[in-house]
Amino acid sequence: MALYRKFRPDEFEDVKGQDAIVKTLKNQIKADRIGHAYLFCGTRGTGKTTVAKIFAKAVNCEHTADGSPCGECNVCKAISSGASMNVIEIDAASNNGVDNIREIREEVAYRPTEGRYKVYIIDEVHMLSIGAFNALLKTLEEPPEYVIFILATTEAHKIPVTILSRCQRYDFKRITIDTIFARLRELIDKEQWDVEDKAVRYIAKMADGSMRDSLSLLDQCVSFYIGEKLTYDHVLEVLGAVDTDVFSRLLRELISMDVRRVIKTVEDLVMQGRELSQLAADFTWYLRNLLLVKGSDHMEDILDVSTENLAQLKEEAQMIDNDTLIRYIRIFSELTNQLKYSAQKRVLLEVTLIKLCCPAMETTQDALLDRIRAVEKQLEEGLSGRPAQDQNIYEERYKAARTESPKPKIPAALNEDVKTVAKNFRSMVNELSPILKSCLKNARLSAGEGNRLQIVCQDEMGASVVGTEAHKAEIEKKIEEKIGKKVEVEVRQIEAGRRFEDQFVDIENLEGLINMEITVED
Repeated sequence: MALYRKFRPDEFEDVKGQDAIVKTLKNQIKADRIGHAYLFCGTRGTGKTTVAKIFAKAVNCEHTADGSPCGECNVCKAISSGASMNVIEIDAASNNGVDNIREIREEVAYRPTEGRYKVYIIDEVHMLSIGAFNALLKTLEEPPEYVIFILATTEAHKIPVTILSRCQRYDFKRITIDTIFARLRELIDKEQWDVEDKAVRYIAKMADGSMRDSLSLLDQCVSFYIGEKLTYDHVLEVLGAVDTDVFSRLLRELISMDVRRVIKTVEDLVMQGRELSQLAADFTWYLRNLLLVKGSDHMEDILDVSTENLAQLKEEAQMIDNDTLIRYIRIFSELTNQLKYSAQKRVLLEVTLIKLCCPAMETTQDALLDRIRAVEKQLEEGLSGRPAQDQNIYEERYKAARTESPKPKIPAALNEDVKTVAKNFRSMVNELSPILKSCLKNARLSAGEGNRLQIVCQDEMGASVVGTEAHKAEIEKKIEEKIGKKVEVEVRQIEAGRRFEDQFVDIENLEGLINMEITVED
């Protein structure tokens, strides 16, 4: 007989991890305040059906003790053996039609042959059709006083609200690792098996809060090593799981972006017969622990890891930043679901790992951030880690890039060239920046000595704007583009009571730009 059937609890005291629910049901029985409809919700293997059967025995037991069935009377023995006509178990997955519910409605009209109550335990009730739920409504709301309905489901959100409102709801929580470990150790001692504590704790962790799953895993591992001591390594081998040391090595290889070593690690795991879906799921859990350690210094009570592993996690937490860690968790969480339905699990896993090692292969935002971090790391480390030959090449390229090629020397403009610029300056002004165009509307031009072009502004503000180094350079550059010669711009302001000297006879008014008459002093 399977362990989960052999050691199924027969009384409330044997139910582990559901103390609040057990206490509530026992109090109802002792106070004779029994409801007519119950809804037991929760993940698989947490005791929903077991508690329902114990409750069915307790409400019919002839000699209850503190709300629990005695297990010795005829009613208790009949219910335990499955021979009682008062407890009817129905699998809603295979009996989900309207006709099945109509049969129940017809049967509830008959009183129990023995005991006080007829108890209907409908397992996986969310599988009922809409018509079946509707057929159940009236009976569930007002059943005879001798009928109790216990509905069990793992997906309460699929049950209509009209059904939920007619039931007392009890949510069965996941069982803690410590509780499962203590129960497994108790059963192992009863069976007189030789099992390592580390192996038992790993089985309890793999059960994911399900007592039934833990017993099934233990049964599987013990059967594989009959007559031998069951060690941690044996459990890993039977379940196709991977040790945490492998996760640590894999993470460090990803951080260093070493594709060859990452693929070699995958090759070793495949040759050992490890289950790749389980590998991705366990590695996601490992990254989750790493994120918790990185987020706080006091996670010893939350993380179910040894002291050595905790020290290792703290060391690795300093090697990776939060954004990268969260990205890894998201990627491997998605990969876990993809591997379940993939025919090429190894290829899918290897491609994912290679992409993480080579961010240049992707163009997503996260990949670009990884590429930036890699460049920053190279800049911090410098070129010291490269071979001497490569370093010389990089140094030569760096020097070549730094060495500016000499620009061709531009000849200075002659005075005649400056006069030509002054005459045609209105066409150049239109190509300058808007602020210069505005300030040059009222300006006067004159050819100075040599290659000097004098711009005379009529107010202090215009002279201060045009006379900035940036604006003078802009004007000089535009003139250079037009005539191919260098002209030096000088900006001045008309002083009160002063007249232009005779040398400034080549004044070019800008009448065409401002559309108004300008008086030119000579």
